[in-house]
Amino acid sequence: MSEVVLSARGVGVRIDRATLLDGVDLDVRTGEVLVVVGPNGAGKSTLLGVLAGDVVPSSGHVAWRGRPLASIGVAELARHRAVLLQESRLSFPFRVVDVVRMGRAPWRGTPREEHDDEVVARAHVTADVLHLAARRYPSLSGGEKARASFARVLAQEPRLLLLDEPTAALDVRHQEHVLAQARDRARAGDAVVVVLHDLSLAAAWADRVVVLDGGGSPGTEHPTTCSPTPS
Repeated sequence: MSEVVLSARGVGVRIDRATLLDGVDLDVRTGEVLVVVGPNGAGKSTLLGVLAGDVVPSSGHVAWRGRPLASIGVAELARHRAVLLQESRLSFPFRVVDVVRMGRAPWRGTPREEHDDEVVARAHVTADVLHLAARRYPSLSGGEKARASFARVLAQEPRLLLLDEPTAALDVRHQEHVLAQARDRARAGDAVVVVLHDLSLAAAWADRVVVLDGGGSPGTEHPTTCSPTPS
């Protein structure tokens, strides 16, 4: 049975005189892929930042399993959720294997640390970057960087995946592959939120779709009428 792991109520974000989000209500549930769509400037990435705890809302609140998101420490929060940004930049020329291993940082000093090597190896295979493991991150193409960053997110082993335009830099085959992996995580009982601009992909892979327009408003959440594409 699905469970609400993250809930947002009356969320608004304002910077100076600009309203980026206004009165957004949203529930994120285990076992499903929730896709956020909307035109440029609608507040999709801002909403994802709020759900991740990286953007503090100007109004409203967000809760993780009933706990205020703002009350959860950074290390604990990193064990609950992982975030894939539209673009990941690194200041140093790390190898791909080191980038993926960064996803294990939240588990340092816990019993799950002993599984780091196994988890990192599996993430390489799942994200199709095993053949890139020894490459330096800056030498990769945009699509290869996106897949390496996705592997890092998988290595983090979160219960909630927040993916911002994860298919933007990918070819068609890898777009399908990434979304299939998101679907698999949901089937395994995790919760997945994906920001997409491609409505056909949203219709094919989403269990529910949230439509944002002009910052959103109460009642912006709509179920999809399409069945997810099987992986």
